[in-house]
Amino acid sequence: METVQLPSLNNTIVIPETQKEAFRRDGHTLIRGVLNETEVAAYRDVINHAAYAYNTEKRKLEDRDTYGKAFLQIMNLWVVDAGVKQFTLAKRFAKIAADLLGVENVRLYHDQALYKEPGGGLTPWHQDEYYWPLSTNNTITMWMPLVDIDVNMGMLTFASGSHENGSVKNIEISDESEAALDAYVKEKGYPVTRATTMKAGDATFHYGWTLHNAPGNHSDITREVMTIIYFADGAKVTAPVNENQEADRHRWLGGINPGEPAASELNPVLL
Repeated sequence: METVQLPSLNNTIVIPETQKEAFRRDGHTLIRGVLNETEVAAYRDVINHAAYAYNTEKRKLEDRDTYGKAFLQIMNLWVVDAGVKQFTLAKRFAKIAADLLGVENVRLYHDQALYKEPGGGLTPWHQDEYYWPLSTNNTITMWMPLVDIDVNMGMLTFASGSHENGSVKNIEISDESEAALDAYVKEKGYPVTRATTMKAGDATFHYGWTLHNAPGNHSDITREVMTIIYFADGAKVTAPVNENQEADRHRWLGGINPGEPAASELNPVLL
């Protein structure tokens, strides 16, 4: 894999203690300006090229189910593209993730481009960690738009405090999860919050158990978002409790057996 000359992202950003505390209380936080304009422009070109080159979704939007309409989803681009690798393995992002979690080091779970096309549908309520056979609740996702976005484009939306109760239902992203988890959020009275706008290079971070969704994209611009998922170093693989976790065990954890450290070559230590 050839080295691509891109801005270095290995310097770190200091996160105020008050923001760390708010993250651990609410289960999510927004950090402005994680990338500057020059950096995000350079990496947007690289990520877009890779995302569209490796996208396998060829159906028309109207021919897809709810999950398919929510976004184009292209995963682990870092293993096939040198430029994306520099982005995904960046110490700047990993240090923010580790500091928010309050751990010394994190490992990569996987990256994924999530492109919500014009007219794309809602992303139903869900919990990311439903999919992950990991022995820790110290998991976190960075969600970064590569273009300026507002509420009309599918802004990520959180149920604050919902991470505290762990797994709510053994249910994948679907119409069923939208209905069941929406009822749960209302029953529990969780505050539902989202940013009004995000600039390209801003980023949200949320725990794996934080309930979240996103409305559809009602604009004529694709909502280009790149995400990176991290987990605390030292976690072990757990016995899968659903078929999606079993698939993840093989796809993102190298087929490591339950009870063994989650430390395959696809899960490098990032600090």
